[in-house]
Amino acid sequence: MKTLLKTQVGRLRLIGYLEGASLLILVFIAVPLKYWADVPELSRMMGPTHGALFLLFVFNTLSVGIEQKWKFSETTWKVLLACLVPFGTFYIDRKVLRYAHARCEDGK
Repeated sequence: MKTLLKTQVGRLRLIGYLEGASLLILVFIAVPLKYWADVPELSRMMGPTHGALFLLFVFNTLSVGIEQKWKFSETTWKVLLACLVPFGTFYIDRKVLRYAHARCEDGK
């Protein structure tokens, strides 16, 4: 966990985990509770939380893309697209961000 906080790519990975987890909680717990059990409180809380994490992921992706000199047409657009697809942040972490983080740590 501490290694994720040391680099900007690591922080992007952590935000991706949180964004993906917030979507899972929202879709599979909060929304069903809202409509099937008439308990809207969790949905009211998780909706804005997920929205904030989504925006944080987008802004940090752009920031990391600039810092790491990613070519937009090769890497940055894939990472941005991942946050629009359910479970995409988990997928992009495995396919792109893990290796970018390892390269970032090796360079130090």
